[in-house]
Amino acid sequence: MSALSRLTATETRLFFREPVLVFFTLAFPPLLLVVFGSIPAMREPSDDAAGLRAIDLYVPITVALGLAMFALNCLPLLFATYREKGVLRRMRTTPVEPRVLLGAQLLMALVLSAATALVVLAIGRLAFGVGLPRHLPAYLVGYLPTALAMFTVGLLVASLASTGKSAGAIGTLVFFPLVFFAGLWLPRDSMPDVLRVISDFTPLGAGVQSLQDATAGHWPQPLHLAVVVGWAVLAGIPAARYFRWE
Repeated sequence: MSALSRLTATETRLFFREPVLVFFTLAFPPLLLVVFGSIPAMREPSDDAAGLRAIDLYVPITVALGLAMFALNCLPLLFATYREKGVLRRMRTTPVEPRVLLGAQLLMALVLSAATALVVLAIGRLAFGVGLPRHLPAYLVGYLPTALAMFTVGLLVASLASTGKSAGAIGTLVFFPLVFFAGLWLPRDSMPDVLRVISDFTPLGAGVQSLQDATAGHWPQPLHLAVVVGWAVLAGIPAARYFRWE
């Protein structure tokens, strides 16, 4: 554990030396919420959403967006770059095994994405009066499996990408459909029935609904939990099978 903690601290310092990654994974989701909340129509109650305001619905969506950006834009790029530059190959000559680096990257991603989620919740509450989750254990039950599912999808992208450029391209291709079905452009409550059903079976769509349920004080629905766990398994098995250290 000491090796893992030291490597996690090192990877975190290296991550903060990349200003573009830092901005898009940590700062962009909160800034996007501020932009959305600055639109007067976003702060008006809607009859179509049981009296909720659009900004109330967008807080869980923005939390999910932060996860997606870390999982699909950051992790694949970092691992592909390390592989391309031979960092992982050189690590085999040290006492630290490459899988420890994998654990350090995942731990860093989980901690930093959780910090981003807390910032988003704080901005929503303090700036726009969005209620905090009424059921905190349910929120954690919804958030952690969603994070696991997204990180395994990101590792699958990393296993398929041979270079940093290809990792960025594949991650972007996966990113946009997932955030669409999470409700970034069209909230789930406003989606046609067909799109909402498809959204229910995507990791971010199911995750956003779980976070919205927990915010309202309910436990996530079993279907949505099963979907995110299923994505974690379906993406995790080939990611572990085909992940290349060199």
